Amino acid sequence: MNKRTFRHRFIVFDLDGTLVDSQHTIVYCMGRAFAADGLAAPDAKAVRGIIGLKLEVAVNALLPEADEARAGRVADHYRVFFNERLSQPDHEEPLFEGAREALVALNQPEVCLGIATGKGRNGLLRVLRRHGLEQLFVNLKTADDGPSKPHPQILQEAMAEVGAAPGETVVIGDTAFDVQMARNAGCDAIGVDWGYHDRQQLYAAGAGLVIDRFPDLEPALAGFGEVQR
Repeated sequence: MNKRTFRHRFIVFDLDGTLVDSQHTIVYCMGRAFAADGLAAPDAKAVRGIIGLKLEVAVNALLPEADEARAGRVADHYRVFFNERLSQPDHEEPLFEGAREALVALNQPEVCLGIATGKGRNGLLRVLRRHGLEQLFVNLKTADDGPSKPHPQILQEAMAEVGAAPGETVVIGDTAFDVQMARNAGCDAIGVDWGYHDRQQLYAAGAGLVIDRFPDLEPALAGFGEVQR
Protein backbone atom coordinates (compact mmCIF):
# COMPACT_ATOMS: atom_id res chain seq x y z
CA MET A 1 0.00 0.00 0.00
CA ASN A 2 1.25 3.49 -0.86
CA LYS A 3 2.10 5.68 2.05
CA ARG A 4 -0.16 8.72 2.35
CA THR A 5 1.37 12.01 3.47
CA PHE A 6 0.04 15.53 3.69
CA ARG A 7 0.94 18.02 0.97
CA HIS A 8 2.57 20.29 3.55
CA ARG A 9 5.96 19.03 4.63
CA PHE A 10 6.86 22.16 6.64
CA ILE A 11 4.43 23.05 9.42
CA VAL A 12 5.20 26.31 11.22
CA PHE A 13 3.56 27.13 14.53
CA ASP A 14 3.08 30.42 16.30
CA LEU A 15 3.78 30.22 20.05
CA ASP A 16 1.76 32.61 22.26
CA GLY A 17 -1.94 31.93 21.92
CA THR A 18 -1.36 28.90 19.70
CA LEU A 19 0.81 26.46 21.67
CA VAL A 20 0.95 28.20 25.07
CA ASP A 21 -1.53 30.38 26.96
CA SER A 22 0.63 33.33 27.93
CA GLN A 23 -1.97 36.11 28.02
CA HIS A 24 -2.01 36.60 31.79
CA THR A 25 1.75 37.08 31.97
CA ILE A 26 1.77 39.43 28.98
CA VAL A 27 -1.13 41.57 30.24
CA TYR A 28 0.41 41.79 33.73
CA CYS A 29 3.88 42.76 32.48
CA MET A 30 2.51 45.23 29.94
CA GLY A 31 0.54 47.00 32.68
CA ARG A 32 3.63 47.30 34.86
CA ALA A 33 5.76 48.49 31.94
CA PHE A 34 3.30 51.25 31.06
CA ALA A 35 3.07 52.32 34.72
CA ALA A 36 6.87 52.51 34.91
CA ASP A 37 6.76 55.14 32.16
CA GLY A 38 3.93 57.09 33.82
CA LEU A 39 1.14 55.71 31.65
CA ALA A 40 -2.16 54.07 32.49
CA ALA A 41 -2.19 50.32 31.95
CA PRO A 42 -3.67 49.40 28.57
CA ASP A 43 -6.95 47.51 28.43
CA ALA A 44 -6.44 43.74 28.67
CA LYS A 45 -8.44 43.15 25.48
CA ALA A 46 -6.23 45.61 23.61
CA VAL A 47 -3.12 43.81 24.88
CA ARG A 48 -4.46 40.45 23.75
CA GLY A 49 -5.09 41.99 20.34
CA ILE A 50 -1.42 42.80 19.74
CA ILE A 51 0.08 39.54 21.05
CA GLY A 52 2.22 38.10 18.30
CA LEU A 53 3.77 41.35 17.15
CA LYS A 54 7.38 42.25 17.85
CA LEU A 55 7.48 43.88 21.28
CA GLU A 56 8.34 47.45 20.24
CA VAL A 57 5.71 47.32 17.49
CA ALA A 58 3.12 45.99 19.94
CA VAL A 59 3.88 48.66 22.55
CA ASN A 60 3.73 51.43 19.96
CA ALA A 61 0.30 50.21 18.87
CA LEU A 62 -0.92 50.39 22.49
CA LEU A 63 0.38 53.89 23.25
CA PRO A 64 -2.17 56.73 23.35
CA GLU A 65 -0.12 58.31 20.55
CA ALA A 66 2.48 56.46 18.48
CA ASP A 67 5.97 57.32 19.73
CA GLU A 68 8.84 55.02 18.77
CA ALA A 69 11.22 56.40 21.41
CA ARG A 70 8.67 55.93 24.18
CA ALA A 71 7.75 52.51 22.82
CA GLY A 72 11.40 51.52 23.14
CA ARG A 73 11.51 52.62 26.78
CA VAL A 74 8.29 50.80 27.65
CA ALA A 75 9.54 47.70 25.85
CA ASP A 76 12.71 47.77 27.97
CA HIS A 77 10.57 48.02 31.12
CA TYR A 78 8.48 45.11 29.88
CA ARG A 79 11.53 42.90 29.44
CA VAL A 80 12.65 43.61 33.00
CA PHE A 81 9.23 42.77 34.45
CA PHE A 82 8.83 39.74 32.17
CA ASN A 83 12.17 38.25 33.25
CA GLU A 84 11.29 39.00 36.86
CA ARG A 85 7.96 37.23 36.45
CA LEU A 86 9.57 34.20 34.82
CA SER A 87 11.83 33.74 37.85
CA GLN A 88 8.90 33.48 40.26
CA PRO A 89 7.98 29.94 41.35
CA ASP A 90 4.28 30.39 40.65
CA HIS A 91 4.85 31.52 37.06
CA GLU A 92 3.07 29.35 34.51
CA GLU A 93 2.44 29.52 30.78
CA PRO A 94 0.54 26.27 30.20
CA LEU A 95 0.30 24.41 26.93
CA PHE A 96 -3.15 24.45 25.40
CA GLU A 97 -4.98 21.15 25.71
CA GLY A 98 -3.88 18.70 23.04
CA ALA A 99 -0.86 20.73 21.91
CA ARG A 100 1.78 18.21 22.99
CA GLU A 101 -0.09 15.28 21.50
CA ALA A 102 -0.56 17.10 18.18
CA LEU A 103 3.12 18.02 17.95
CA VAL A 104 4.25 14.48 18.74
CA ALA A 105 1.86 13.04 16.14
CA LEU A 106 3.16 15.41 13.45
CA ASN A 107 6.83 14.83 14.31
CA GLN A 108 7.48 12.40 11.45
CA PRO A 109 10.54 11.92 9.23
CA GLU A 110 8.79 13.40 6.19
CA VAL A 111 7.59 16.50 8.08
CA CYS A 112 9.58 19.44 9.45
CA LEU A 113 8.16 21.42 12.36
CA GLY A 114 9.11 25.04 12.98
CA ILE A 115 8.15 28.02 15.11
CA ALA A 116 7.77 31.64 14.01
CA THR A 117 7.01 33.91 16.95
CA GLY A 118 7.04 37.55 17.97
CA LYS A 119 8.72 36.48 21.22
CA GLY A 120 12.45 36.94 21.67
CA ARG A 121 14.70 33.89 21.33
CA ASN A 122 15.53 33.62 25.03
CA GLY A 123 11.85 33.68 25.97
CA LEU A 124 11.01 31.08 23.35
CA LEU A 125 13.78 28.73 24.46
CA ARG A 126 12.66 29.04 28.08
CA VAL A 127 9.12 28.02 27.13
CA LEU A 128 10.28 25.07 25.03
CA ARG A 129 12.62 23.83 27.76
CA ARG A 130 9.95 24.22 30.41
CA HIS A 131 7.61 21.96 28.44
CA GLY A 132 10.26 19.61 27.05
CA LEU A 133 9.50 20.48 23.42
CA GLU A 134 12.85 21.77 22.17
CA GLN A 135 13.72 18.56 20.25
CA LEU A 136 10.56 18.63 18.13
CA PHE A 137 11.39 21.69 16.01
CA VAL A 138 13.93 21.85 13.20
CA ASN A 139 14.12 25.64 13.24
CA LEU A 140 13.03 28.58 15.33
CA LYS A 141 12.39 32.11 14.12
CA THR A 142 11.85 34.91 16.63
CA ALA A 143 11.62 38.67 17.00
CA ASP A 144 15.42 38.69 17.05
CA ASP A 145 15.61 37.36 13.48
CA GLY A 146 13.74 39.93 11.42
CA PRO A 147 10.80 42.32 11.04
CA SER A 148 7.57 41.87 12.96
CA LYS A 149 4.73 39.80 11.59
CA PRO A 150 2.94 40.11 9.22
CA HIS A 151 6.16 40.77 7.28
CA PRO A 152 7.09 37.41 5.69
CA GLN A 153 10.87 37.56 6.14
CA ILE A 154 11.25 35.18 9.09
CA LEU A 155 8.96 32.64 7.43
CA GLN A 156 10.78 32.90 4.11
CA GLU A 157 14.12 32.37 5.86
CA ALA A 158 12.70 29.37 7.72
CA MET A 159 11.51 27.85 4.43
CA ALA A 160 14.90 28.41 2.82
CA GLU A 161 16.64 26.64 5.71
CA VAL A 162 14.57 23.46 5.28
CA GLY A 163 14.25 23.66 1.50
CA ALA A 164 10.46 23.96 1.52
CA ALA A 165 8.50 25.79 -1.15
CA PRO A 166 5.55 28.05 -0.24
CA GLY A 167 3.12 25.42 -1.51
CA GLU A 168 4.64 22.88 0.88
CA THR A 169 4.41 25.18 3.90
CA VAL A 170 1.52 25.94 6.25
CA VAL A 171 1.38 28.29 9.24
CA ILE A 172 -0.69 27.45 12.32
CA GLY A 173 -1.59 30.53 14.35
CA ASP A 174 -4.17 32.32 16.45
CA THR A 175 -3.90 35.87 15.08
CA ALA A 176 -4.44 37.72 11.84
CA PHE A 177 -0.72 38.58 11.99
CA ASP A 178 0.17 34.89 11.64
CA VAL A 179 -2.25 34.37 8.79
CA GLN A 180 -1.15 37.52 6.95
CA MET A 181 2.51 36.52 7.31
CA ALA A 182 1.71 33.16 5.72
CA ARG A 183 -0.27 34.69 2.88
CA ASN A 184 2.42 37.33 2.28
CA ALA A 185 4.89 34.46 1.80
CA GLY A 186 2.52 32.57 -0.51
CA CYS A 187 1.80 29.87 2.07
CA ASP A 188 -1.38 28.33 3.45
CA ALA A 189 -2.61 29.18 6.94
CA ILE A 190 -4.77 27.40 9.49
CA GLY A 191 -6.21 29.52 12.29
CA VAL A 192 -6.93 28.30 15.81
CA ASP A 193 -10.02 29.49 17.64
CA TRP A 194 -8.65 29.27 21.21
CA GLY A 195 -6.21 32.18 20.96
CA TYR A 196 -6.36 35.96 20.93
CA HIS A 197 -8.10 36.85 17.63
CA ASP A 198 -11.56 35.56 16.75
CA ARG A 199 -12.36 33.31 13.81
CA GLN A 200 -13.85 36.17 11.77
CA GLN A 201 -10.51 38.02 11.95
CA LEU A 202 -8.65 34.86 10.97
CA TYR A 203 -10.83 34.17 7.94
CA ALA A 204 -10.73 37.84 6.91
CA ALA A 205 -6.92 37.67 6.99
CA GLY A 206 -6.93 34.69 4.61
CA ALA A 207 -7.01 31.53 6.75
CA GLY A 208 -8.00 28.51 4.71
CA LEU A 209 -9.50 26.85 7.78
CA VAL A 210 -10.05 27.66 11.45
CA ILE A 211 -10.04 24.80 13.95
CA ASP A 212 -11.62 24.61 17.40
CA ARG A 213 -9.29 22.10 19.09
CA PHE A 214 -5.92 20.49 18.49
CA PRO A 215 -7.30 17.03 17.57
CA ASP A 216 -8.82 18.76 14.50
CA LEU A 217 -5.39 19.76 13.17
CA GLU A 218 -4.52 16.57 11.28
CA PRO A 219 -7.93 16.43 9.52
CA ALA A 220 -7.51 20.11 8.68
CA LEU A 221 -4.12 19.41 7.10
CA ALA A 222 -5.66 16.55 5.14
CA GLY A 223 -8.29 18.98 3.88
CA PHE A 224 -5.58 20.81 1.96
CA GLY A 225 -4.82 17.62 0.06
CA GLU A 226 -2.72 14.50 0.35
CA VAL A 227 -0.16 12.99 -1.99
CA GLN A 228 0.59 9.36 -2.74
CA ARG A 229 4.13 8.11 -2.18
